[in-house]
Amino acid sequence: MLVTDSHCVGTMSNSSHVFHFTLSAYFDVGLFKYPLFLVTLLLYIFILFSNVLLITIICLNRTFHEPMYVFLCALFLNEVYGSTGLFPFLLLHILRRVHVVPAAPCFLQIYTLHTYGLVEYLSLAVLSYDRYVAICRPLQYNMCMSKSRLAVLIAVPWCYSFAICGVMILLTSTLSFCGNIIHKVYCDNFPVVKLACVNTTGINLYGLIITFNHILLPLICIVTTYTRILKVCVGGSKQTRHKAFSTCAPHVASLINYSIGVVFEILQGRFDMSRVPSMFRIFMSLYFLLCPPLFNPLIYVWNLTTKLVFNYETTTLSRLGFRLVVL
Repeated sequence: MLVTDSHCVGTMSNSSHVFHFTLSAYFDVGLFKYPLFLVTLLLYIFILFSNVLLITIICLNRTFHEPMYVFLCALFLNEVYGSTGLFPFLLLHILRRVHVVPAAPCFLQIYTLHTYGLVEYLSLAVLSYDRYVAICRPLQYNMCMSKSRLAVLIAVPWCYSFAICGVMILLTSTLSFCGNIIHKVYCDNFPVVKLACVNTTGINLYGLIITFNHILLPLICIVTTYTRILKVCVGGSKQTRHKAFSTCAPHVASLINYSIGVVFEILQGRFDMSRVPSMFRIFMSLYFLLCPPLFNPLIYVWNLTTKLVFNYETTTLSRLGFRLVVL
């Protein structure tokens, strides 16, 4: 990989028409680019395989036809979607010497990655609400999680994210730009907006509103639900605490895993991070796109396995009991 000199594609300081962007965070690694390409490809294959496998298991096995697993299925689907928006792009640029991206594919990637990020966090908030109802209001669970409400809770994060990010891309793509250098390894909205020649107060305000709605509102929901779950666990039985821990622990781990990357990405976009080593900045900018799709299947596979084992044992014992009664 090679950092492309801006003169190779022309400096856009005097032009408002930018037809391509240059990604300047890539650097020359020599022949190491081939092992790096192979590792990245294997990661992408593993992410696709593990997430699609869990989606298939949830869809085909009636044991998992419950609201929590349907929400997990939507979460895994989003991770396949987000990974596909990133990994083919990375694989292409790892082998290329010139890291130039036409404007249209760049905006498409921005749209894909931002919708992935919004859907991911909103899905985690929905999962926290599902666990709150299951643990704190178990007798009302079936009523609260009816098929119609289940459909709404799955559809709203996706529809809201596609609409919000569509407006964002529309606002960004109509800007006039005085530069074309993006200091990242993939296309991102805020670095593109900073290249604009015109006043961007409106779009920056819109971005802050999206960030507020994306982070704070779901966070309030998550904190509120887990505070109530904790209160129930403190005063509840051992069985209640075990149920809460076994179903909530994977969700909390996923939430922390995703939040680490998002917080750093927001800080990197809004503050000067030039003192931070470049390799660390690149890794952390990829963290929320790489680690949740990679680790969430590993986090939740234990939960699914436990459910299968419990269901098998329950079925076996019930059949054995029936045979003893008959005998």
